[in-house]
Amino acid sequence: MPIPTASTAQAGHLSGTGRAVRVALLGGFRLLAGNDVLVIPVGSERLLAFIALHHQAVGRLLVAGTLWSEVSECRAYAALRSALARMDRACRGALQVTPLSLELANGVAVDLRDARALAHRILGGTPSAEADLSLAAITSLSLDLLPLWYEDWVLDEAENWRQLRLHALETLSGNLTAAGRFGDATAAAAAAVRADPLRESAQAALIRVHLAEGNRSEALRTFDTFSRVLLSDLGLAPTLRLYELVADLLELRDAPLRDAGGRPHLGW
Repeated sequence: MPIPTASTAQAGHLSGTGRAVRVALLGGFRLLAGNDVLVIPVGSERLLAFIALHHQAVGRLLVAGTLWSEVSECRAYAALRSALARMDRACRGALQVTPLSLELANGVAVDLRDARALAHRILGGTPSAEADLSLAAITSLSLDLLPLWYEDWVLDEAENWRQLRLHALETLSGNLTAAGRFGDATAAAAAAVRADPLRESAQAALIRVHLAEGNRSEALRTFDTFSRVLLSDLGLAPTLRLYELVADLLELRDAPLRDAGGRPHLGW
């Protein structure tokens, strides 16, 4: 069975059509040529996704052993050869294949790589452009990596991305709050809360936006809701750090109303 080589993969590259090729891993797998989503076999999706998660060439033995871990090394290697031989033109064009390794062809973009770079710029305090503070940036940081894919090689990468994007969303929310862009700041903090409702730092980011905007009732509602869920699900109370964010509001709400002489005012 013939094995596609680097030269045959280059010959089938979709760049010859003038359309940029992109592998999307966030929110679900997609192979795009320009604005078109290409329909490819599930087996090809797995292979392209695995390669796209690596920034450099991946040895054939590692690819075979990971994607076909349930069979012997010999059969896994044969399965990889078969998968490469069955690939259609779109998939072959996205890969550069040599006798020893596989990697994405030159010029093939990966949305996860762009999103990671965005997250690191935000966390490093060096956003490169207004686009890094946009709703598009919030959307990119809100997407899970390959949701509903449960293989170990996906889950490890997905958890790493989850942690990175949550920290970036919380920082982005703070940056937008400081800039007075409260709507966008709320969207960033709320995205972090949706990703992990029990994450206290995400709840704190949302409370800070409400306080900065003067929405005291929203801040208290967020705190109360989180406190109930945290107690119900984990049997825990919020930390002192979160209490301190709303301490003044809690004191005002819980203190009895008093008249000018300091006596309790019962409201009748």
